[in-house]
Amino acid sequence: MCGINGILHLNDKLVDKNQLVKMRDVLEHRGPDDAGIFIENNIGLGHRRLSIIDTSSAGHQPFYSENGRYIIVFNGEIYNYKSFYPELKDKGITLKSGSDTEVLLKLYEIYGLEMLSRLNGMFAFAIWDKEEKKLVLVRDRMGVKPLYYALYQNTLYFASEQKALFAAGIPIEISESGLEEYFFNRFVAGENTLYNHINKLLPGHYMIIDENGNSKTTKWWNLKETIQNHNHILNPKKWFEEIFFESVNLRMVSDVPVGILLSGGLDSCSILSSLYHQDYKKIQTFNIGFSEEQHNESYLAKNITEEYDYEFNSITVEGDSLFDNLLESTYFQDEPIMHLNEPHLLAVSKLANPKVKVLLSGEGADELMGGYVRYKALRNPSLLKIIAQVSNLDYFNNNPRYNKLIRYSKINNESDLVLFNGTSIYPNDINSFYGPRIKPQNEYRYQILKEAQELYPDNLRRQALYFDQHTYMCSLLDRNDRCTMGASIECRQPYLDQRLIAGLGTLDDKWLFSGKKGKYILKAAMENKLSQEILNFRKIGLSAPWDNYLLSNNKFREELQNFAKSEIFNMPFLENLNGRKLVEQIEKGDKKIIPYIMPLFMLHIWQKNYFEKFV
Repeated sequence: MCGINGILHLNDKLVDKNQLVKMRDVLEHRGPDDAGIFIENNIGLGHRRLSIIDTSSAGHQPFYSENGRYIIVFNGEIYNYKSFYPELKDKGITLKSGSDTEVLLKLYEIYGLEMLSRLNGMFAFAIWDKEEKKLVLVRDRMGVKPLYYALYQNTLYFASEQKALFAAGIPIEISESGLEEYFFNRFVAGENTLYNHINKLLPGHYMIIDENGNSKTTKWWNLKETIQNHNHILNPKKWFEEIFFESVNLRMVSDVPVGILLSGGLDSCSILSSLYHQDYKKIQTFNIGFSEEQHNESYLAKNITEEYDYEFNSITVEGDSLFDNLLESTYFQDEPIMHLNEPHLLAVSKLANPKVKVLLSGEGADELMGGYVRYKALRNPSLLKIIAQVSNLDYFNNNPRYNKLIRYSKINNESDLVLFNGTSIYPNDINSFYGPRIKPQNEYRYQILKEAQELYPDNLRRQALYFDQHTYMCSLLDRNDRCTMGASIECRQPYLDQRLIAGLGTLDDKWLFSGKKGKYILKAAMENKLSQEILNFRKIGLSAPWDNYLLSNNKFREELQNFAKSEIFNMPFLENLNGRKLVEQIEKGDKKIIPYIMPLFMLHIWQKNYFEKFV
């Protein structure tokens, strides 16, 4: 895994080497092992390397085709690259390295972009064609690897992270619509970002642009069509176990040590168990612990690691250390942190860094197999209407356990139940807290919702899964990438093998939602391999007690006072809020205010510690 960047002037302007290198080296954390550039007239490519496969100089990038026509910069891994060796040999091709980059470029030379459907991996790459004077930008199916671009002043800039675009001189201007979407949904979905001028290349898409500025963006992988065209799975349990084990094994391809991000929950423990039952030795696990029992799964992670005779590593992040990691993770994230566990993920990645270069993660399991409790609310929408009618009863109104469900039950149409299933605050909450607001009309969200409704008519739970796979999960993958790469660690996700994604989308509901909890098929596959305690443990996830953090440490208490008079309250959307009164509510122990406060507090941290670096 690496960091890539590039400049294509859409005129006769020559690339400035200093500008290209400045872009590249702001990404040094993504690739501390090596660096390279290619410049020819109006095109420049940059690369920072984290050496994982073929760590020799033969894997140096930018990588050139043998005839010199094509130059590639590549971020990610092609897990099945060795499967192409016989085919290339039959064509008389001799490889000069052991890198997946060379295989990728050879496949492009032979097949062009048609080869993308044959790749099993996570990737974002750029290829410059010196003969046709065109640049190709490509992103993997689910968006595991990031790729941002800006068309600004007759120039295309692209990079693995937005900070590289700011380093190139793209002005850092907040998008008002992006800011509104951040408060409604916690993140900006689709190709838009929080910033004017900057876009994401969507997952499963490629862009071709020539030196005259003629460009076309194409969707090369369509999950809806893939599900519709998938063969019927006769034995889902057997199928899942075989593909899951294959996927885990495939993601162990590496010339450097590989470890496991192990929470102690079902998803990561299943990955570890798969390795154990495939006879992998000397695996290291890395865990983040919490002193609060209701947030802590560490003992489960420790127990299974020791049961398999692997090595357990754990860290608890609190107080000053948590605050420092918050500032760091905000810088790596490029946007206000959204999921509130970024500091913890960064800390455990830094714990892993001296021992391994690669971590396997359980990301994606919940969105693919219905693991979130919030999906249960969609099983019977009519029940939500009843809850809304009785919500004023003292039993419900005074019980914090039901606060979120009551607010959710007041959403009055099924489309919005899907659209806002993954958020913490809802349209009515927004209007009462911020003042009257219109829901952001993000076309991408509605496009994905339409696809979900066509694929799963009258099934709100399946619609929510499909919707999350294209929105919420993408934001989690962005978080995962920034926090692990911030510590120079590559993170791989076995659940996001395209065979699992497509196949799970075809299965009957019973394979996902049977019993009181989701992920039935995973539990069925692992029932003879994991303890009942792990199989039946209530889902915690990487959640964090921010109501305690804000008041229990001097640095956080001091920052709360700064927040009370923060410049963010001069921003559009926030002019009706009083920072001092919000802090007083926190200090009085009002936990109901936390879902509203945290996006504001994280925006304040970002504005103070990131925004000012580039303005």
